[in-house]
Amino acid sequence: MAADDSPTKQNSGRPQLSSMRTSSYLKEHQQYRPPKHADSHFGIDTVVEDLQTHRISPPKTFSPFNGVPSKDEPPRIVEGASHDFTHPNCAPPRGTKIDRLVATLIYKSTSSRSTAPSPRLASSNSDIPANLAPTTNIDSFPLEPPVAAEPEPLDHLYGSYISPLCITSFLHLMSTFPLPQGVSEATSSHRCLDDPEHPLVVELTLSPAPCPTYLSLADLRKHELIYRFEREWNVDVVLQHDTLWRRYPRLVVFDMDSTLITQEVIDLLAATITDPPDLATKVADITSRAMHGELEFDAAFRERVALLKGLPATIFEQLRPVLNVTKGVPELLRALKRLGVKTAVLSGGFVPLTSWLASELGIDYAFANEVVIDDSGRLTGEVKGRIVGRERKQELLLEIAKKEGVALEQVVAVGDGANDLLMLDTAGLGVAWNAKPRVQLEANARLNGESLVDLLYLFGLTSEEVDLLTA
Repeated sequence: MAADDSPTKQNSGRPQLSSMRTSSYLKEHQQYRPPKHADSHFGIDTVVEDLQTHRISPPKTFSPFNGVPSKDEPPRIVEGASHDFTHPNCAPPRGTKIDRLVATLIYKSTSSRSTAPSPRLASSNSDIPANLAPTTNIDSFPLEPPVAAEPEPLDHLYGSYISPLCITSFLHLMSTFPLPQGVSEATSSHRCLDDPEHPLVVELTLSPAPCPTYLSLADLRKHELIYRFEREWNVDVVLQHDTLWRRYPRLVVFDMDSTLITQEVIDLLAATITDPPDLATKVADITSRAMHGELEFDAAFRERVALLKGLPATIFEQLRPVLNVTKGVPELLRALKRLGVKTAVLSGGFVPLTSWLASELGIDYAFANEVVIDDSGRLTGEVKGRIVGRERKQELLLEIAKKEGVALEQVVAVGDGANDLLMLDTAGLGVAWNAKPRVQLEANARLNGESLVDLLYLFGLTSEEVDLLTA
């Protein structure tokens, strides 16, 4: 009888938790303890005092996976790997078609950002506290309120890379656009194309794309919210349909001046003329206005060439060492050649330098303007044949694509000036490279980095694949 009344007998019906204690007072008495297992596993919060009269959570009956997935809860590997049996990126069911949208976010790590000046006053003997007034001298007190300072760039606050908050902000932006009729929800996934911890290039796949009857891809690329997002987060956003042609280009066409090289050749030629002394400045001004679309390119080009009259034809050979090839161009062209992609340069410059640069870089096609040279070996200030301007660049792109049997959907064009706009619009993907403002607004894609290798990321290649191709 005494044995029946023993403490051991009285407590035998209660669960024993001694084996689960951590010997830490703080851990045992904190108000919230995160579960150690996934929701489908029983943890400390599922233990009840009376197992026979209370139902253990979750309310659904628990049974081990028997090889047949449930519709409500698809099977999920919880140990050794992280995998979810859903199908946002799988092929659609037979007879259906899904229009996916790929957004490539590239962080502009080297772009200059304006920082708002500190409003704090310099130290003085004034009794007016700092930040209370813009000046202590009433005579110089401004009559107008100060201009609002530009807000702090968000990448300065959340990290100089494409942070999770940046991705979340972009997905929220895209959720404001209506979905196609009959679609109730959209799915998204992402890939870090360079570094999973602090990525500078992220590829987002959105399925489906926003309703095309409400907002076409061309209009979406120019949407004010996209421009604002790029400015706030210091990124370039490139939007493309997720098609086979995006991943497999077959022809890439480049402008030369300020694209393959960092200079304008005609400005380099003008800089060699010292009489009159202001000639170089005058030619550079005409070039800038023509590239911004303020002047008609063909007429502006003839005007500039006329100013070069009398220069020796050997000047083109003298300029070869001066040409500064844009960073990443040799690596990009090496990668394209390994992929079997044809390349071309369509330049508004001059044949002697364009042909030489194309042979040095291994470019397949080269077209430029041919100047007239007199019997004494000097420039006459005239141009032979048609000028390689807006219309001519478009025609040459079409001719090369037809000759190589390449569909326009598999053509990529890269340029920076207003004379490249028709070429960029004709190609399946037109990329404005550190371009003038008008070109940035009208092109299909914008890249404002320092290396043209970034172009490869638009094809869905990872940094590992890029390194393999450029080695």
